[in-house]
Amino acid sequence: MTDEMTQEEKAAWLERGRLLFAQNCDFIMGSPVLDNLPPADLGEIAFAGRSNVGKSSLINALTGRKTLARTSNTPGRTQMLNFFLLGKREELALYLVDLPGYGYAKVSRSLVNQWTRLMKDYLRGRPNLRRVYVLVDSRHGLKEGDRDIMKLMDESAVSYQIILTKVDKLKKGEQEKVREATEQAIKKNVAAHPEVILTSSVKGDGVDELRASIAALAAS
Repeated sequence: MTDEMTQEEKAAWLERGRLLFAQNCDFIMGSPVLDNLPPADLGEIAFAGRSNVGKSSLINALTGRKTLARTSNTPGRTQMLNFFLLGKREELALYLVDLPGYGYAKVSRSLVNQWTRLMKDYLRGRPNLRRVYVLVDSRHGLKEGDRDIMKLMDESAVSYQIILTKVDKLKKGEQEKVREATEQAIKKNVAAHPEVILTSSVKGDGVDELRASIAALAAS
């Protein structure tokens, strides 16, 4: 997208993202079930990914807050659908949703099944869901759990986009190789956005571009 923009267009695109995320962002609720979720009256962006992939860190980086989303070195910390309200309802606003992490083997099978059902029901049941960002550790690439979620979203016609996290751990040449490999791997996934975004919550790589991408979805 950005390669086709003029410098002025890209600057305006990035500015819209900055303005959106300059607004307040507040935790609204966390829920282990779908029965009491916020009304589907605003656009919604969700973040999915394997446990410990960096979802909470990325949400904190996007919103410029250190502790908005709780981070932990213990995989499996996010066990509910966590909703955040970005902006004011009477102006440009949307929900950010931190989804339960998946693919962590050291929890009970029953808990894994519970999280999986919650994810499936959520993805199929939110008509206001604009896009799911699927976070993938750039050092490891797509795993089975990622492909399972991608398959579910393909089947449910839920738009999603891959975000490679922790790219500060890779050299520049390695970053481009994993981006190209990932974009090639998702070509046949019908609901996948073709562009892969590289990010680092530590150094801020890709954060401005991701903000602008979300702002474009919020305004659509």
